[in-house]
Amino acid sequence: MSKKIILSGIQATGKLTLGNYLGAIDNWVKMQEEYDCYYMIANLHSLTVRNNPETLRNNTLKILSMYIAAGLDPEKNTIFIQSQVKEHAELGWILDCYTYMGELSRMTQFKDKSKKHADNINAGLFTYPALMAADILLYKADLVPVGQDQMQHLEITRDIAERFNKLYGETFVIPEGYVRKSSAKIMGLQDPTSKMSKSATNLNDVVFLEDEPEVILKKFKKAVTDSDNKVKFDVENKPGVSNLMQIYSSITGKSMDEIENEFANSGYGEFKTKVAEAVVKKTEPIQKKYKELLANKEYLEKIYTKGAEKARKLASKTLEDVKERIGII
Repeated sequence: MSKKIILSGIQATGKLTLGNYLGAIDNWVKMQEEYDCYYMIANLHSLTVRNNPETLRNNTLKILSMYIAAGLDPEKNTIFIQSQVKEHAELGWILDCYTYMGELSRMTQFKDKSKKHADNINAGLFTYPALMAADILLYKADLVPVGQDQMQHLEITRDIAERFNKLYGETFVIPEGYVRKSSAKIMGLQDPTSKMSKSATNLNDVVFLEDEPEVILKKFKKAVTDSDNKVKFDVENKPGVSNLMQIYSSITGKSMDEIENEFANSGYGEFKTKVAEAVVKKTEPIQKKYKELLANKEYLEKIYTKGAEKARKLASKTLEDVKERIGII
């Protein structure tokens, strides 16, 4: 039997974080043996906010390099840049015409970004779910790795696909959400009630995969905890400590009980240092490989060119089927 298809990606805005790695990329690496995986750098989605052109170009190559440095094998996965597969934009427009205004207006990301970028509430920001649906449906993805906060994106994709299939016959595979048991939702170090974000304004809130060891140590030493001075997993009452435990657990593989026992006689200072040291040990080899890859532009071009060619083979077949069904010559 053929492998099930998985599609996912990260926007080409900002530097990748520890949250991106532990919550997404590390799990993608674990999937590459079992599934037929398509991983993109979503640079078209990045256009919903204003970008410096050179920064966007550099970020695209940085994310590609980090994907590979973190363990994604270009021989086992299809790794590509979204804009280099033009079918994304074309199917995105077609699906715009099968997506309702009411559905789009309920999307929480549109509401959140509209508040953050009140001077740039553009049409792309409003209609991005149709492009996101195109990303997924082009590859007939069976599964889409999602966190609980991303389920709304998947639901509207399913709604659009089912609506189209009802009108024109079975065209799209209806994707399912894939939540790996080991997936970790990493929160901010300064605000442990909010997800760690690439766009954080407080740099002490986020650990970037590019951060030097001394920077990582300083950020963890400043991490918010509480006055209890007891290492115990309790998300509701001890969000800061629980987040640090989640990070430590994701890297070491230890259970929360094991972590509580390990630090039963330790204060927060020692605990924070141990978490920071675990993060440094995990990220140092990734950083070394990342720097080597980023310096080899010729190799990166080969990877994204080959990835786009492979992605386009499947995407073009899906688009041609769609166009034939709706009467586009």
